[in-house]
Amino acid sequence: MNKAITPDLPVAIIGAGPVGLAAAAHLIVRGIEPLILERGTSVGATLLEWAHVRVFSPWSFNIDKAARSLLEKAGWSAPDAAGLPTGGELVGDYLSPLAALPSVAPHLRLGAEVTAITREGLDKISSTGRERAAFIVRYLDRDGSVHQARARAVIDASGTWTRPNPIGVDGLPVKGEPQAAGYIAYGIPDVLHAERETYAGKRVLVVGGGHSAINAALALLSLQEAAPGTKVFWALRRNRIDRLLGGGLNDQLPERGALGLAAKKAIDEGRLEMLAPFSVEQVEQKEAYLRVAARLDGEPHALDVDRIIVATGFRPDLSFLGELRVSLDPVVEAPPALAPLIDPNFHSCGTVPPHGIAELVHPEPGFTIVGSKSYGRAPTFLMATGYEQVRSVVAELAGDAKAAREVQLVLPETGVCSADYPTGAGADSARSGCCGGPASETVDACCVADAAAKTAGLGGCGCGSASRSAEKQTVQSKALETTE
Repeated sequence: MNKAITPDLPVAIIGAGPVGLAAAAHLIVRGIEPLILERGTSVGATLLEWAHVRVFSPWSFNIDKAARSLLEKAGWSAPDAAGLPTGGELVGDYLSPLAALPSVAPHLRLGAEVTAITREGLDKISSTGRERAAFIVRYLDRDGSVHQARARAVIDASGTWTRPNPIGVDGLPVKGEPQAAGYIAYGIPDVLHAERETYAGKRVLVVGGGHSAINAALALLSLQEAAPGTKVFWALRRNRIDRLLGGGLNDQLPERGALGLAAKKAIDEGRLEMLAPFSVEQVEQKEAYLRVAARLDGEPHALDVDRIIVATGFRPDLSFLGELRVSLDPVVEAPPALAPLIDPNFHSCGTVPPHGIAELVHPEPGFTIVGSKSYGRAPTFLMATGYEQVRSVVAELAGDAKAAREVQLVLPETGVCSADYPTGAGADSARSGCCGGPASETVDACCVADAAAKTAGLGGCGCGSASRSAEKQTVQSKALETTE
């Protein structure tokens, strides 16, 4: 028999990353008890897997307001607002102190892997009294023992890191990919330090068309300087190099623009070999290397490499949500109201508008997905977006509908175009979503709208930022160092 939700029940938060802990901070500030369930052995466990990588956005965008309030009351001093933290610094200088606060620590369960969520006494089909029934969150501890917790609401901030996309352009692993797992890394491995010996002097294929792939490729090029035998191949599954290298001087997140410029410079210097469009069909493990069978620009192509880095994005883990009434867009796997704002098939230059409970609502009362998982399979999620999401969600849970629907975040312009655009007849009109058109062959960014950037020979993306001064743009010439 189901028991009704009562005010003394906590709000369960799945995940103790930046967004999950921000949700906890907002709950605490509003006098609501959180229960934070983290599958890792530390807060920010996912960030620690890319601890060596420096993020694009400065500290000013990476600290949640409610979390800052709790920390500063305890005597904490924030890092330099203009500094660019690594994943490891985000954990050490921010998340760990936050989790250690007396107001947070008693509510945190580490090594708690959520396996299922349901309504007490009700399965997915049952409707009578559903909105009044408590949530049951089932999880495993470090010893594999099963536990259950009752909650008044659930905020899923578990992210997508544990489910990287495979190599195949069709969304499936290619033939031989699982068998060659020992030679394949997903995400951004630490090729300059922890895994240096694995990659130094080796032939490495990087697969992916986003900033994670650029990060991996540039780190390998840095390794190449110390180990000249290192050979780097960079494969784009779709020919989108104009978007990938777009932004340049016109990106309001300077290090993200610099990343594209550094990659373009390496390509021009011949330090890496670009393969686009490149679709892998099979990976065959030989005695000491991998043979990759693929199609390059539609023609059969064979490539022998020692290692593969797959940076093709991530997808949400929906396995533990089977007994909840969750509504997701069939394409992006994001909440239906959010999906049109982030769908990479259509979303181009500029930013995703700040959003909250209105865009995140599901048919299951009291349940929300926030953070990178709320974007489903779409890329370009910003930490500050997640903070605004949880501020709105918690305000709604607290009964403050007005605050829940306010917008309290201004995001920087991304300077990145995301859509695939056709070539040939009719291409110009189809490309118009990219701030008036893609880059011409003489510039490096996705759109030509910024006069100062064009004068520098680097193009720009316009999108509401054409009026930015050249003075502001000059700070964006330094390439991102991913290993500091």
